[in-house]
Amino acid sequence: MHTASLADDDKNPTHSLITYFSIIIALAHIYFNVWGTLSELWFSALHFGSFTLLAAYHYSCIKNPTPLSRFFDLSLGFVAFFSAVYLITMEEALYDRGQHFIFTDWFFAIASIIIVIEFTRRTSSWVIPLLIIIALSYVAGWGRYVEGMFHFPGLSWETVLFRSYFSSDGMFGTIARISSTYVFMFILLGAFLVQSGAGDFIIRLARSLVGRFIGGAGLVAVFGSALMGSISGSAVANTVSTGMITIPLMKRSGFSPRFAAGVESAASTGGQIMPPVMGAGAFVMSSYTQIPYLHIIAVAVFPALLYFITVALFVRIEARKLHLVVMDTETEPVMQVLKEGGHLLIPLFILVGLLIVGFTPTYTAGLSIISVIVISWFTKDKMGFKKIIQALVAGVNNMITMAVLLVAVGIIINVVSTTGIGNTFSLMINNWAEGSLLLSIIFIAIASLILGMGLPVTAAYIVLGTLSAPALYELITQSHLLHTLTTEPLSDTVKAVASLINPELAQQQILTLSQAQTLLTQLPQEMLTVVRDSMLSPELMTTTLLSAHMIIYWLSQDSNVTPPVCLAAFTAASIAGSPPMRTGLTAWKLAKGLYILPLLFAYTPLLSADIKQSFMIFIFALPAVYALVGAIEGYLEGKVPWHGRIILLAIAAILFIPSSLLILKLLGLILLGVIFIVTREKASI
Repeated sequence: MHTASLADDDKNPTHSLITYFSIIIALAHIYFNVWGTLSELWFSALHFGSFTLLAAYHYSCIKNPTPLSRFFDLSLGFVAFFSAVYLITMEEALYDRGQHFIFTDWFFAIASIIIVIEFTRRTSSWVIPLLIIIALSYVAGWGRYVEGMFHFPGLSWETVLFRSYFSSDGMFGTIARISSTYVFMFILLGAFLVQSGAGDFIIRLARSLVGRFIGGAGLVAVFGSALMGSISGSAVANTVSTGMITIPLMKRSGFSPRFAAGVESAASTGGQIMPPVMGAGAFVMSSYTQIPYLHIIAVAVFPALLYFITVALFVRIEARKLHLVVMDTETEPVMQVLKEGGHLLIPLFILVGLLIVGFTPTYTAGLSIISVIVISWFTKDKMGFKKIIQALVAGVNNMITMAVLLVAVGIIINVVSTTGIGNTFSLMINNWAEGSLLLSIIFIAIASLILGMGLPVTAAYIVLGTLSAPALYELITQSHLLHTLTTEPLSDTVKAVASLINPELAQQQILTLSQAQTLLTQLPQEMLTVVRDSMLSPELMTTTLLSAHMIIYWLSQDSNVTPPVCLAAFTAASIAGSPPMRTGLTAWKLAKGLYILPLLFAYTPLLSADIKQSFMIFIFALPAVYALVGAIEGYLEGKVPWHGRIILLAIAAILFIPSSLLILKLLGLILLGVIFIVTREKASI
C-alpha cells in the first residue's frame, strides 16, 4: 500500500480537481441520503465508482509514483467509474440479456472485480482479495471437485459474473448500501465534529472530570478515547488523534511508555463499542438482524461502560503500584469547560433525540451535520466555508478505505449465500465445539483474531457474522431453552411434544437438567422449533439474536490490541517510543474486557431491553471486574499474595455467573471488601 505523495501537494492541479471531486461526492451522498431518491443499485454503483477513483489517486501502485504509474493508477480508477456508469445506463438491457453476455458486459464485469480486488489490496491487505479469488474460483470451478460437505456443483462464469456485478446481491448489494448510507454519513459526521473542535473539547472535559484522581492522566486517556472513538469510528485514527495528547501526559505523570501506549490503544479500541455511533458497527448489525438501531445502542451502554471501567481499573491499580498519588493541578473546572465547549455535545443529543422520535439513521446523521455547522455560528469558533470544505474532504478521505473494502466484501457475502457455505461453516463450529457454547465462542475468537490481522473491524464482523452467527444464535437459544425448561413450568404444547418422546416427561411440571438435555437432543428440528417458540418469549429471542451478533462484533475488535498484528497498539507504540510487540502484549492484557464480557452476553440477559434486569447484572459485574483485574495484576490497594489472587478469581466467577445464589454473591462482595481493606492497610504501613 503506497499513499501517493502528490496527494499532499495542494498546488498540484490534479490535487485541486480531486478536492473538488471529493466535495461533490460528499454533497451527493448527503443529498441522496437525506432528501433525494435514487435506485439503491445506482447509488451503490456510483459509490463504488467514485471512491475507487479517489483510491486510484491516493493509493499508488508503487512507493514513489512516477508520471507513468500515475497514469496507470488513474486509468484503473476511470475504468471503475465508467463500470458504474455502464451498469446504470445499460441496466434494462443487461437484465433483458440475462446471462447471455456481449463483449462490453464481459469487459466491465471482469474489470470491476479485478479493480476492486487490486484497490482492496492497496488500501487494506491481501486478506479480502485472496478470499475473493478463492470464493469466485470455488463457486465456478474447483468446488465441484471437493468431496464432503464443501462439495458444490458449480455455476458458469456468466452466472457468477452476473450475480457479482449486475445483480443487487453482489458488489452493489446490501453491504455496499450500508457503506453508502449509514457508514458514510456517520464518518462524515465524525469529520465535522472533529473540525468543529470536538476533539480538543473532549480531552479538556476528560481532564477536568478525572484529572484529579489517582492515575488521572491514564483515566483521561480512557475517558477521552471512549468519547472520541465513537465519533472517529477507527481505533487507529482514535489512537493517533487522542494519543498525541494523552500518551505524553501519562508519561509525564509517571507511567511507563509501554503502559501509556497500552492504555491508549486499549481505550481507543473500545471506542467502537461505545454508543451512540459504535464505529458504524451498530448500523451493520441492525441491517443484519432487523433489530432497530436505537434498540442496539440502548442495550450496548452497560457493556461499553463495563469495558472502559475495566481499563480504568488497570490504570488505577498501576498508579497505586507506582504510588502516583499526586493530583493533576492543571485541570480546569468542569463547569468552565462545559460553558466554553458544551455546545459541541448538542449535535450528539440531537442525533439521539431524532432517533428516538423515529427518524432514519441516515436522515438523522444529515441533520446532525447541519446542526454542527449552525451551532458553531453562535460560538467564537465558527465553522466558515473553509472549515466546512475541510470537513467534507476529510470525511470523504476517511471513507475511501472502508468504501472499497465493503464493496469487495459484498462479493464474498454473495458467494456465501449462493453456495450455502455459511450454514456449512456453522455446522462445522457445532461439530468442533460438540454443542458447547463456550468452545464455540473460543473458536470464533480465534477466527476473528486471524481475520482481524488484515481487516478493519467492521469488515471482520461482516465476514465472521455471515459465517458463524447462525451457529452461535442456535447455541445461545438452546442454552436459554435449557434454563427455561429447568426453571419454569412446561407449557401444554411442550408437554404434548414431550409425550411423543417419553410419556413420563409429559407428567413433569419442571424438567431436570438431564431430562431437558435428553428432550432437546431427541427432538427433530421442527418440533424443537415448536418447543422453543412455546417456552421462549419474542423479546428473549430478540435478545438472543442480538447477543450472538454482539459477541462476534466485540471479538472482532481484538485484532487492534492482540499480537502479532495489532495496529492500534503499534501506532500507540510509535507515539510513546516503546517496543511494539511488548506494547501489544500490554494492550492485550488491558483489553481483557473484550474477551470476558461477551460471556455475559451469552449466559446472561445483559443485552435485554429490561433495564432493571440488565442493571442488576451490571451492578454485580462491577465488583467482579475489579476482582478479576486484581487477580491478574496481583494488586488491589496493595500487593495480593498468590492465594489471594486465587480467591479473587473465585470471587469474580461467583459475581459473574448468573446462576450463583444471592447469598454467595453477597459473601463474595464481603470477602472482596475484606481484601480491599487489608491490602489498603498494608500499603499504608
